Amino acid sequence: MSVRRYLILTPDGRELDPLKVPLDGFNDDFKVLVRKEALKEEVGRGVSRIHNYFRRFGFEWEGNSDFGHMRFGPYAALIFDVVADVSRKVVRDLGIPVVEVKGTAFFDLNVPAVSEHAKLYGDRLYMVDSDKGKMVLRYAACHQQFSMIKDWQLSYKVLPFGAFEIADSYRFEQSGEVELCFRLRRFFMPDLHIFTRDIVEAKDWFMKVHRKIMEEASKIGRTYELLVNVVNPNEYSSNRELILGLARDVGKPVLVCIYPATGLNYYWTVNVEYMIVDFSNRPREIATVQIDVGNAERFGIKYMGEDGSEHYPIILHTAIIGGIERYIYMLFDTALRMKKPTLPLWVSPVQVRVIPVDQRNLNYAFKVCEYLESQGFRVDVDDTNRSMSRKIVDAEKEWIPYIVVVGDREEAEGKVNVRRRVQGDQREYSLEEFVSELNNACSGYPKKPRYFPKTVSKRPGFIVY
Repeated sequence: MSVRRYLILTPDGRELDPLKVPLDGFNDDFKVLVRKEALKEEVGRGVSRIHNYFRRFGFEWEGNSDFGHMRFGPYAALIFDVVADVSRKVVRDLGIPVVEVKGTAFFDLNVPAVSEHAKLYGDRLYMVDSDKGKMVLRYAACHQQFSMIKDWQLSYKVLPFGAFEIADSYRFEQSGEVELCFRLRRFFMPDLHIFTRDIVEAKDWFMKVHRKIMEEASKIGRTYELLVNVVNPNEYSSNRELILGLARDVGKPVLVCIYPATGLNYYWTVNVEYMIVDFSNRPREIATVQIDVGNAERFGIKYMGEDGSEHYPIILHTAIIGGIERYIYMLFDTALRMKKPTLPLWVSPVQVRVIPVDQRNLNYAFKVCEYLESQGFRVDVDDTNRSMSRKIVDAEKEWIPYIVVVGDREEAEGKVNVRRRVQGDQREYSLEEFVSELNNACSGYPKKPRYFPKTVSKRPGFIVY
């Protein structure tokens, strides 16, 4: 029986057998990836404490649903939507024309293109019986985008272009495989498909997407290890220079998995999984990009070429930041590596909490809150009748990046006293100086208002301390 073959491809072009080469010379994360994927060793035993923090912020299983389905409290919903907006911005920043679409999650298995595509996912299909027959819930945005774009009149003049959807996707993961905020039966994919004229243009955009994927991870202080899947040995030979380009671009080896030539009609040739090694020492796929040479023909997507005849485009599939939940997983995993865990300011549900020293300072606290809100930041006021120390402890448990304390002196001088979580210090600012620091920390990221009341006293108890 044919099996998948693994090799380590180094930036200088050497091909190493992971079963024979000592792993001592590689970085720790790459060693974990090789041990898990190529050597089939069990890595990262135990339950990660990250799930306790997910629940604190409102990421939970929905007990009244099927296994693997989540619900989002106010903090979690806000984090989700901010990340969704980031995914849109990242796609726009690629510098390619992009159309955003929306569609259904139900597709008819009697349609040949749908059934052929579905066979590649085996027992991971989520099936639903309908009065129209057997339906499959989509496992990515491919079906809807391809079904729509086959009806469009395409010319070489509009290629390359991208189609984008934040798609609710469904995969029937086994009950032992589902994991909160990482491996789910229902998840959301900011799915981008780039339609290109030919394989040369596709490979050019493949590298551009790859660099964007690496850039977005670096912005939050992470880097990826690359698992490059190739559909068969012939495609490895054809795409070796492309894969070597990946290794050279990241400046370190990549792990290559070459599928056997089984005759199964895969639609892709090269697929890259961008992996982190998480706090529990497990490799986790976050982002992906792949070259699709089969679905344009399968779904009937054509464009009129410069030569006056019809052609099938080559399609890139990518989720540049990864699935929404998986990117959030990476944000939390990154936070837990810090001395004081903190999400980036742009995605923190409460960016600034204002705490009055005394009830007589409450009006000034609200003035500070309203001013910061007017500048586009998420601010609340702890107006509860509790001790100052208790209020600060609770703000710390919520990982709030900036805690503003205002008393008589701050009110008289029109200033704020700020406890900065990441820096671990306390500083006094004018409001203008403070806004400048907040703007610098959020530069390049979308802003979104609160999803909960302004005052802590009016807030339902959705935070689990």
